[in-house]
Formats: sequence, structure tokens, C-alpha cells
Amino acid sequence: MAAAAIATLSFISSVPRKKLLGHGASTSNPQQLSGCNPHWHSVISLKPRTPSRSRAATRAIVARAGGTYKVAVLGAAGAVGQPLSLLIKMSPLVSTLHLYDVSDSDVKGVAADLGHCNTPARVAGFSGAAELASCLAGADLVVVIIAAPAGGDDPINPSATTAPDDLTFAAAAGVVVDSAVPVAAETLKRKGAYDPRRLLGVTTLDVVRANTLVAGRKGLPLADVDVPVVGGPAGPAALPLLSKARPKAAFTEEEVEVITARVRERAGTDEAPLSAAYAAARLVEAALRGLGGEGGVYECAYVQSQVVPELPFFACRVRLGKEGVEEVVGSELRGVSDYEARALEELKPLLKASIDRGVAYVQQQPTEAALN
Repeated sequence: MAAAAIATLSFISSVPRKKLLGHGASTSNPQQLSGCNPHWHSVISLKPRTPSRSRAATRAIVARAGGTYKVAVLGAAGAVGQPLSLLIKMSPLVSTLHLYDVSDSDVKGVAADLGHCNTPARVAGFSGAAELASCLAGADLVVVIIAAPAGGDDPINPSATTAPDDLTFAAAAGVVVDSAVPVAAETLKRKGAYDPRRLLGVTTLDVVRANTLVAGRKGLPLADVDVPVVGGPAGPAALPLLSKARPKAAFTEEEVEVITARVRERAGTDEAPLSAAYAAARLVEAALRGLGGEGGVYECAYVQSQVVPELPFFACRVRLGKEGVEEVVGSELRGVSDYEARALEELKPLLKASIDRGVAYVQQQPTEAALN
């Protein structure tokens, strides 16, 4: 399993720990946590520790020693939540896995099922508003997955879900991240708990799509391919920088257009959940590795930055570490191809509109509603 996503760092003792942010379409409600629509996103938070690493004892997936991180997955009974929970259960960095959803039978059944997997992480299921606090208690990492209605607009309902007050490192993943992350930021600001280093949108699915497409088209070993994807999440705001792909490869104009279009595609319900879960798990593990002190942990993510002055949030490569997002690598935007330069200008108004929509939504909510 590859990298990770988000983390609430334990040294932030001055930040309270209660409820935090939520995402959902303006017409949504908490029931969407268990939906299987591919329009989803996730939130994560963790504390830095030194995780123990282990190897598989046999050809079966069996870890000899458990990790040290406690992870909570909200929306764990859904089409993305179930495979994501399985992948996190397999991580040698995780000691405890808490699963939450609105349906008692669904999520507790998932927890019981995962409990049979012979990996060290202990699993427990929680459901309903009354059990949410218990699910989140002591969590190093919280992943929130929320489905949006098919064909719906951005899921930007801050009251759709909650998280601890000290959830100071959070991430959203999916095709609506461009609005969801600004919603999260504004909600955290109202709570006095906002730290831009600990809020990011998961755009890893765009990266794994781009890597797979380039490796297949150019006949390259997939493990060697690295294509940064900038802008926003999947859709017209996502832009794979093929001119910055590693290893260096030549692309025709037609190839660039085809690959860019494929990366921007919103996969159908039948195929999106598994790749989305894989991508989120990759980012989750990256965040855990960074928080544990491992150096050189880079992933693309949607974060607050000044990389593009007119866009307060932008996706590009970041370095993850003990402090969360420790570096935003904006240098990859220099020296891009003419096609990429034009595409970058075209996506700016789209992304700006989504950001403004998210910020405006929270500002229009009563303070109490936005914080609950």
C-alpha cells in the first residue's frame, strides 16, 4: 500500500478536541455517509508518532507486529469506505481502526468482517450521532467519506458530519474537493482550529490514473512513473503535467489530449469506488509515514497556498512530514508546455468559482449550524 492523507498532530495541545467539519451536497444529509455514489471525499487527522514497520510473515497478508496509529473512518459502510477500511486494516502502521456510519447493522457488520482478517489492527464499529464521539476519541487519523447525489453539485453542508475540535489536519478527496476543502477551512476558522498545513484535498486518484495511463501508453514500468497532477480534483480543473512526468517521455499533441481527458473523466459507479479507495489509502499511508518522521514523502494534494496567487487553494505536489504539509512544491508549474499553460489558464476561473462557492456557503450559515 502506498501513501497517506491527513493528520492531527498530537503536539497541538492548545487546540480543543470536539466537533469539526462536514461535507455533503447542499441537498444532502448524514445518510449520504453510507451512499455508494463515486462523488465522495474524505477527511483525515493524525498525531505524529514513531510507527513500527513489519513485513508479511508468509505469502498471506499477516503482519508480525502492529503499528501505533489509531485511525477512524467515517462513512465506512459505503462503496468506498469498505475497501478503504480493508486497506487501512492491512497497514502495518495502524494499531486500531474505528469504523463509523449511520447504519448500525451495516457498519458493525463491516467491522466484524474485517475483524476476521489476521492483521494486528483492532477493529470496532460505531453508528449514529450518539456513538460518534466514542469513535473519534483518541484518533490519530480521521477519514471522512461523504457521497454526493448523482449529478449533484458540491457537497458543502458543514453540518453533515462532525469531527473533534482538534482535528487540525484534514483532507477531502473526490470530484468535489475544490469546494469541500474551502468549506472545511472556513469551518475550522470559526472554531479557532485552522492550520493550513493540516488541511488538504486528496487528489491522489488523479495521480494514479495518470501514472497508469502513461505507463501503459509508453511501455514503462508502472512503479517508475510519476506524473504530477495540478489544479483541482478530477474533472475539468485537473491537469496532468506530462511535461514534468518521470521518467521523461515524449508525447504527441494527440496523446496529451487523450491522457488529459482520461484523467479528467469521472469514472462510473461500478469502477470508481475501488480505485478511489486505493488512492485514499495511498495518501493515508503517506501521511502516517510523514508524521512518523520518514523523509522525502511527497504526494499531490489540494492545499492552501500562494502557488497561483489568484487561487487560495490549488493542487500540486506537497511534502508531508511531522508538521503535516511541510512544503508546497510550486516549482513544477514553471517551464510547462504551451498546452499545459493554456489549460492552466482555462481551469483558473472554474476552480475560483468552486472555492468562492464553498467559502460563501459557510459564511451564509449561522455560526452554531456551521460548527455542529
